[in-house]
Amino acid sequence: MKNLTADELRQTYLKFFESKGHKIIPGASVIPENDPTVLFTTAGMHPLVPYLMGAMEHPAGTRLTDVQKCVRTGDIDAVGDAAHLTFFEMLGNWSLNDYFKKEAITWSYEFLTEHLGFDPAQLSVTVFAGEEGIPADEEAAAIWRSLGIPDERIFRLPREDNWWGPAGTTGPCGPDTEMFIDTGKEKCGPDCRPGCHCGKYIEIWNDVFMQYNKNAEGKYEPLGRHNVDTGMGVERTVCMMSGAPTVYDTEIFAPIMAKIDALSNVPAGADAGEVLKARRIIADHMRTATFILCDPKGGVKPGNVGANYVLRRLIRRAIRYSRMLGIQPGFTVELAETICEKYKNVYPELGENLAQCKLDLEAEENRFNQTLDKGEAMFNKVAEQLKLHNQTSISGKTAFKLYDTFGFPFEMTLEMADKAGLQVDREGFEEANRKHQELSRTTSAGSFKAGLQDNSAVVTRMHTATHLLHAALHQVLGPTANQKGSNITPERLRFDFTWPEKLTDEQLKAVEDKVNGWIRAEIPVEKKMTTVDEAKAEGAMALFGAKYGEKVSMYTIGDVSKEICSGPHVENTRELGSFKIQKEQSSSAGVRRIKAVIGNLT
Repeated sequence: MKNLTADELRQTYLKFFESKGHKIIPGASVIPENDPTVLFTTAGMHPLVPYLMGAMEHPAGTRLTDVQKCVRTGDIDAVGDAAHLTFFEMLGNWSLNDYFKKEAITWSYEFLTEHLGFDPAQLSVTVFAGEEGIPADEEAAAIWRSLGIPDERIFRLPREDNWWGPAGTTGPCGPDTEMFIDTGKEKCGPDCRPGCHCGKYIEIWNDVFMQYNKNAEGKYEPLGRHNVDTGMGVERTVCMMSGAPTVYDTEIFAPIMAKIDALSNVPAGADAGEVLKARRIIADHMRTATFILCDPKGGVKPGNVGANYVLRRLIRRAIRYSRMLGIQPGFTVELAETICEKYKNVYPELGENLAQCKLDLEAEENRFNQTLDKGEAMFNKVAEQLKLHNQTSISGKTAFKLYDTFGFPFEMTLEMADKAGLQVDREGFEEANRKHQELSRTTSAGSFKAGLQDNSAVVTRMHTATHLLHAALHQVLGPTANQKGSNITPERLRFDFTWPEKLTDEQLKAVEDKVNGWIRAEIPVEKKMTTVDEAKAEGAMALFGAKYGEKVSMYTIGDVSKEICSGPHVENTRELGSFKIQKEQSSSAGVRRIKAVIGNLT
């Protein structure tokens, strides 16, 4: 097989599918715009959901290919082993009701064997075995046989193995066929097959055939369209082609691991396995955090809710493990510089947004180091009290208080307790944490995680209102009050924008009055498909640093607003009813946030 770098793999893949009639489109933000069920973009399909559902036509056509940045944090505690990553790049090619299984499978086989050089004899595949009234995918199996893959290397597996999606709780989904490379290792037993975790078979590619839609009732209905979504992980593929034992041993991670080693001062006698785990956690988490903070959409900062909390957890987990390696404070900034240097030629936003990323990391690292110092002091007081009373166990309630009140990680409580010869009531801690989470879910019922919740009428109205709000801010505050992010639910809209100070009551009233004036003026909302350059020439605003395809949607609201946007809009401002600002507050340094609602139509 060939030994390609990540840069070479990306280019080889995109050029191959371009030769098959696909348009190369830019990858989207890691912060989802149109999927409320996830905090981050976890798959290449997320930015394309409206097109997969047939809600609108993609301006680049029906055959697309891209490289998508993805963040998955469901297995964050598993990071540190040889396989798990929270950030990864996914190569994808797409058919929007165009070609289907025959072409997708044939091209996958051609790319793997002819362009990456994998031996066809090493290739095994899996197909959907059929389940819950959905038939087995014998069509896919027949195509693989026609390409020379014998039936003994075509495995029929159930839903848990060969069914993809939806990415959230609802949406497009369907059977898939997965491709595995046989490493040549001995089988672990008579039932060894692709998908087994013994290491004999390693997945390299996945072709998803989106034939169904899972609705809110959990039922699978025919989608009415035949779409193809494929995914090949850059990190895993580079690892397999290079023969490296893990992704952390490839050229992708080499400069990051080298920087960690240069900063480390590992204590004598440290466990080698724990040191290796710490190095991997720091490398992975800092790479993910850097991409999130440098994302062109912006808006995600270390915090206590949703995506902000995930980002904070990644950074703080990296800081916690840095202490195990004897790394001095300030390392997050140095690693961010190394990561941005590695990727800025592929993702220019990492160079453009590095300065702000460093400020955010420095502030978070300082905050957490102070938290750790206070938490350690409080732990020591608890330990002293226990010893005075001849007790040897920290209660779950006390451990949770250290965590919830003082922000002291439970893992550090466990580590310090072990060194002090104390036990910790894990079950008591978990019970206290469970009760706290139930309370949090109750008080925030109906809250929304990210992007637009759906394409419903009320969300569409809210989204159009953000355009009017943006225009009003420009008129009242000036052109530097630019959008940094938005979050829309059926209950309210949230709009983040650049501004250095709190808005006065007079400024807020002026903004509100302007929006309501435009609503009462019943201004038509017009859509035009054009190019980015043409839209900008007409004076359209675009999200700073965002990547766009050849064709974009430009929405014009009279002489009030003209923006490049892919979201849904009303046809006339009168549909918004009325506009009311509920709250104005700080979002982060130099960024303000407005929460507002729209009234019922009269």
